[in-house]
Amino acid sequence: MADPNSYRPTGVPDEPGVYRFFNESDRVIYVGKARSLKNRLNSYFQKNLPEKTDRMVHAATRVDWTVVNSEVEALQLEFSWIKEESPEFNVQFRDDKSYPFLAISVKEEFPRIFITRRAKQKGIKYFGPFAHAWALRTTFDLLLELFPIRSCSKSNFERAEKSKRQCLLGDIGKCSAPCVGRIDSSEHRVLISKLTDFMEGGGADLEARLKEEMERASKAEQFERAAKIRDRLRALELANESTEAAISDSISADFISLHDDITHSAASFFRVRSGRVVGSRSWIIDRTKLPEDENLVAATLELIYREYEVPREIYINQEVAEGEALEALLLERSGEKTAISHPQRGEKVEILETVKRNAHQSLIQFLSKRANDAAVSGRTLEELAQALELDELPLRIECFDISNIQGTSVVASMVVFEDGQPKKIDYRRFGIDDKEKFDDTRAMHHVITRRFKRYLEEKELDLEEIAAEGGARPRFAYPPQLVIVDGGRGQVNAAARALAELGITDVALVGLAKRLEEIWFPDRSYPVILKRNSEALYLVQRIRDEAHRFAITFHRSKRSRLMLESLLDEIAGLGETRRNAILEVFGSIAAIRKASAEEIAAVPGIGERTAKSIFESLANFARNYEVDAQTGEIIEHP
Repeated sequence: MADPNSYRPTGVPDEPGVYRFFNESDRVIYVGKARSLKNRLNSYFQKNLPEKTDRMVHAATRVDWTVVNSEVEALQLEFSWIKEESPEFNVQFRDDKSYPFLAISVKEEFPRIFITRRAKQKGIKYFGPFAHAWALRTTFDLLLELFPIRSCSKSNFERAEKSKRQCLLGDIGKCSAPCVGRIDSSEHRVLISKLTDFMEGGGADLEARLKEEMERASKAEQFERAAKIRDRLRALELANESTEAAISDSISADFISLHDDITHSAASFFRVRSGRVVGSRSWIIDRTKLPEDENLVAATLELIYREYEVPREIYINQEVAEGEALEALLLERSGEKTAISHPQRGEKVEILETVKRNAHQSLIQFLSKRANDAAVSGRTLEELAQALELDELPLRIECFDISNIQGTSVVASMVVFEDGQPKKIDYRRFGIDDKEKFDDTRAMHHVITRRFKRYLEEKELDLEEIAAEGGARPRFAYPPQLVIVDGGRGQVNAAARALAELGITDVALVGLAKRLEEIWFPDRSYPVILKRNSEALYLVQRIRDEAHRFAITFHRSKRSRLMLESLLDEIAGLGETRRNAILEVFGSIAAIRKASAEEIAAVPGIGERTAKSIFESLANFARNYEVDAQTGEIIEHP
């Protein structure tokens, strides 16, 4: 039996999907679905698993997964694969009985609507399967209100015909009572037609009507009624989700998507037959081994159909060059004509987007494993040291990035990579005083000075003595072998001046400019440009992007607080003490806007009069201005 830790996956996405465990013969032994693949798969590699789960995990030798858009799609794909693979550790589903359908008996004189888990039969139109049985039951009740068609059994219908007395549903308006002649067969079929159009169209009209009704009930303070309508609306949304997630039964084709990166590409494909995904797989393509003019689409198709049966239709997410030649090649292999196309809209494009997300996840998984591989990291650092003509391997790299809007809300970030891996415990953020105008170059000089002043102060400390006394390790006592600043010649020269002023000459310094990803040195007139397929370029880009991400999150939080302070400054009678009290309690503009005047007045030091002034000022601001959540820009309404 295999040790589960020998194949425990890393980098699993926190997204819905389906996962499969394989044994040593590469046969699927278990298929499962999850709202979060990351959480679910991690749970299989914990201690003290239940007996049967433990047996399955030890019988497996590897696990893979497929990302989908929602939990409902995961359910449908899981169902397809269990029927296809018959895994020994799965409960075998029989004839769709695990999932309910909404059905209409269209062949009867007076068709009826009902919920069923039975196998599909002729003469009955089905909608589903539905993932949420409770949502289907609630929606069923709503449908009868909107489309009062027959829902009773054949025996009850015949009994009502003989007695000439309708049932309770007829009395309360949830059935048009064709059993007692209230409507005839043709009128009843009009209702059936409207119901069918509604189910196939997704129910947008009913959703809009329910939302309006809920808002009216809420304004009238009929909160219990509004809550019931809210629950019905939620049920309708879930029911619609269940029907919309299915692929059309008419689709039988292979869907292939490619996702490109600097050094590699990933290709994923779904085999769809009669609306069911019957197989999927992903490949990583090393682009460093491909000639510059290599047709990647052709190479991918040749790779896939080297071992898979050629279908009649292939849809791909990129323009297909030499399409006729490729179709001729596949014709030779299969003996039947195959159409290769790049769809531009509709359901096929949506399927290709899901396939591309799986390709992207496969590439993330592959690159993550490579990044964690000591041998790969070592080769990458050697390549970087050689390209930058460094005297030693850059085992510790620090990268600095500046974020600001026209010299205000200026912040900086420092991220640290050791042995090619992020060392987040050493990340640092720098706030910069807005009283002076800082452009990017001045801010970079300021931050480099602050960081290396700390280095000069801490490098003389006795680290062994600090450790013996239980003190915290100084974070700035270790110099990097390489400093990267985000920017071109201006930023790198500013950083070089800061190091020179401090007398530091043993730290290599470069700047990474975004335009052509060129690397600038402070003492050279021309940049170094790494090869596009270089692992070294991938590493420095990854470090730069991490510094930018770290800086921008800090910048947004600082910007929103400053924007709040500036708005409060404009309110008459609100001094610094009261403003700080409000900031302490609410913390954001959105929170104050949601508060009532009474809640604002409850803040210590804020009376009713001041609270009313704050409330009215922010309400007036909301009517006349809009705040861009991404940039912090205040936009005046026309």
